[in-house]
Amino acid sequence: MNAQSVPLPPKIQKNLSKEVVKKIQYDGIIYISDIVANEIASIPLGTPLDYRLLDQAINNFYNQGYFEDIWVTFENGILVFHFKEKPRIGKVEIKGYGNDSERTTLLEQLGLKRGDMFDHIKLDRAKQTIKAILEQKGYYGTVVEISTTPIANSTAQNLLININQGNEIIITKAVYEGRKELPIKDIEELSANKEKDFLGWMWGFNDGKLHLNELEFDSFRIQDAYMRKGFLDAQVSPAFLSVNFNDYNARLFYKISEGNRYKISGTQIVLETPVVDEDLLKSKLKIKEGEYFDVQNLRADMDMLKTQVSDIGYPFANVNPDLDKQDDEVKVIYYVSVGKKVYINDVIISGNTRTEDRVIRREILLAPGDLYNLTDMRNSENNLRRLGFFESVRIDTKRISEDSMDLIVSVVETRTGDLSFGLGYGSYDGLTVNASVRERNLFGTGNSGQIYMDLSKKRQLYNIGITNPRIFDSQYSLSLEVFRSSLVDWQYTENNTGFGISVGKLLTNYLRFGLSYNLSRSDIRDFESGLQGAYGILFKGNFQPWKSSITSSLSFDNTDDYYFPKNGIIASTSLEYAGIGGDEKYTKLYAKVAFYHHLKSWLGLDLIGRYKVQGGYVIDEGYTPTTALFSMGGVSTVRGYQSGSLSPSPIGFDGFSVGGNYLFTNSVELSYGIFEALKMRLSAFYDFGLIGNHNRFIPPFVLSKDPVMRQSAGLAIEWVSPIGPLVLIFPWAINPQPGDKTSKFEFNMGTRF
Repeated sequence: MNAQSVPLPPKIQKNLSKEVVKKIQYDGIIYISDIVANEIASIPLGTPLDYRLLDQAINNFYNQGYFEDIWVTFENGILVFHFKEKPRIGKVEIKGYGNDSERTTLLEQLGLKRGDMFDHIKLDRAKQTIKAILEQKGYYGTVVEISTTPIANSTAQNLLININQGNEIIITKAVYEGRKELPIKDIEELSANKEKDFLGWMWGFNDGKLHLNELEFDSFRIQDAYMRKGFLDAQVSPAFLSVNFNDYNARLFYKISEGNRYKISGTQIVLETPVVDEDLLKSKLKIKEGEYFDVQNLRADMDMLKTQVSDIGYPFANVNPDLDKQDDEVKVIYYVSVGKKVYINDVIISGNTRTEDRVIRREILLAPGDLYNLTDMRNSENNLRRLGFFESVRIDTKRISEDSMDLIVSVVETRTGDLSFGLGYGSYDGLTVNASVRERNLFGTGNSGQIYMDLSKKRQLYNIGITNPRIFDSQYSLSLEVFRSSLVDWQYTENNTGFGISVGKLLTNYLRFGLSYNLSRSDIRDFESGLQGAYGILFKGNFQPWKSSITSSLSFDNTDDYYFPKNGIIASTSLEYAGIGGDEKYTKLYAKVAFYHHLKSWLGLDLIGRYKVQGGYVIDEGYTPTTALFSMGGVSTVRGYQSGSLSPSPIGFDGFSVGGNYLFTNSVELSYGIFEALKMRLSAFYDFGLIGNHNRFIPPFVLSKDPVMRQSAGLAIEWVSPIGPLVLIFPWAINPQPGDKTSKFEFNMGTRF
């Protein structure tokens, strides 16, 4: 029925001037209340029925989009609107497309969800959207069929979207007409669409699949590749794609004019207002005289200049480069306008439903009244990410006046507490039962607390600890810990009971100093047959030594994520002295450094490079039990060998471990993002380590002068799961020696590389 002009029944027309509207009723209406319907109709009671108002009322109802048909009856002063509503959408199911996550994303793009009005126009639009999405992914000839199934006792319809994905278009040939100076590998390094490699089906080689949504940008990427090598005048035509729809192979064509290659003849910085020393800025430039022009260096210089000026209170600074070309040389001139100096008016925090404002605010390096500082703002974001409390962090600015702005801190909280119970089995530990209650953000205060229990045939560990990283929101921290453990080593059992207390101070944004005291008592027993006498020599007959030690430490962390950083450095060093009373007397030095770098800007892949090196040395001060020395093997040192199983042994006593007084290991890893939506990565690693003991003569034992050296390689799956970060490790011990205790699988949860 046409909603523009609605004819009325003759009976209504006949009585228009006589009948008064006493009551209005609505029949067949479900999704609109009578009150709302009265507002839509806008027909007054107690007045004669007006055809024009009635016509307008019906139009108003049609415009709601809910109804297929509307008609009215009018008798004895009762006006009744009769409705036939459009059917609703029930369940929507997709077949033939991606995984669950991808199907959910597609439904959001289509705008089809349970409870929406059933509309054939909307369904036709959804078909076209699906085809367009798949074409952008390189699939052509896609067939989409949508079938409906009525739901009993309802007007709703279930939808089934069947997708028959078309064929992928493969680029079998890419032609760069006019290319002479630049190698094809430099061009294809930046391009999304490339010619298929001979071994294109293998990982790491180009498969030649068409990425239509990226095609229009590839010309600019190729031009950028030229500008990185000094070709400032390079021109690249839009891509021309020739597709054979018989076999879905394609040829890709570009026309390139390379132009001259330019060297830097000089640089100049022109400051609108001299707020920074120009010579200082010039010394930081990456573009150097005599080198070929590189647009990446130009961008880095622009960012550096903006940062330098923004860091002294000028957030609206602009940098405009000018390239003065002459022959085959170019002079780069940076024009810097600084704008007005701006102060922070307020810091507004949102998204923290659980974490207290003060916990967030103390990590932000800018406060009301401070001059704006771009570096401090960026570092504040990283500070919040390193807490591990938030899934995402964003700090924006909002200008309040010419010389003031607000900082808008938006966070999305993530799970910080774990209640876990697990069963496991290992070749060494046997059946393992562990349970823990851990909270890194206790009651939203930023404090962390843990109650932990780990039980197996070889190991029992109980630990209760609490840490306040910012006492009274200061730069000081305080930790308390009580523990009891029992470890069945390879040749004896060690029971340990004690407590520890530590204080720390944040020296800079990244550097923390710590001082801790530890008091514990060990109980060494249950020696392997025939070894009690030998270990009696090593332990000097004291199998229940007291340890009273103090440890000073320095730690540095400027990474951009708590669990799986992409960039930054984590470094720590500690010096422990045992001998403040007690039986054990020694000095222990230890240091570890881990480097992280995201290689995406170099390789175009989500690849993280990691390198870790650690070392330690123990100086005997009178009594150093074996348990205080180093051992090697396991997740934190050399993977592929069972935890703590590698240690120096006396000559002729293979398998009898005396512990190492020095240790050195290093690890190299490459981590590749395989499922971004699931936060899952695949890494390949190589470990090398050595351990030895400079005290070669422990009568009656003599140790080899050569350290124990081992290496391994393998793969690991890293996953930020709902229960916390998990790492599944599949190591391979390289050239293990007879008697080595190797491992084919290792598991790690909640700790970093």
